[in-house]
Amino acid sequence: MAGKNGKQKTARDMILSMGVIVLVAGVIYLFIPHDDSPRETKRVDYRVELLTARRAASYPVAAPDGLPDAWKATSVRYQGDEFEAWHLGFHDPEGEYVAVEQSTQRRPVFVDERTQGAKETGRTEKIDGRTWTRYAGGRYDALVLEGTKGSTTVVTGTASFAQLTKMADALKTE
Repeated sequence: MAGKNGKQKTARDMILSMGVIVLVAGVIYLFIPHDDSPRETKRVDYRVELLTARRAASYPVAAPDGLPDAWKATSVRYQGDEFEAWHLGFHDPEGEYVAVEQSTQRRPVFVDERTQGAKETGRTEKIDGRTWTRYAGGRYDALVLEGTKGSTTVVTGTASFAQLTKMADALKTE
């Protein structure tokens, strides 16, 4: 009988300990402030990286000129390694993501990577006198600039084609 009583006592102690732990965790959760609101995305200044990329790249590096302040630049990088990759990310006025991507990497591989597998739709459109091909995908849609030699330019993201078109229209290389 002593063994049975010892096992019951051990089980009871374990249950009481778990109860105390849950109670303490609940109190901590209630008294530690936490903010469930979405974090504000930080705006980045990409001018220095743009100047550096334009000096270093073997192709004309594109960046928007004249977009309203509601377009918020959120990420920028230039990697002058093997494929000379330029990336400039934005949140559009509706909060959707839009990115300008350029590289000397092989066009089919680069477009597939940057559009996350979007497929060519067969539709083209003229934007600022240049021909862009539409790509549609599950996550990202894209516009791919035609007629460039030595590099590929892609405007991609979660934004609508109307917003992607606004970005493509604003792109300048000087």
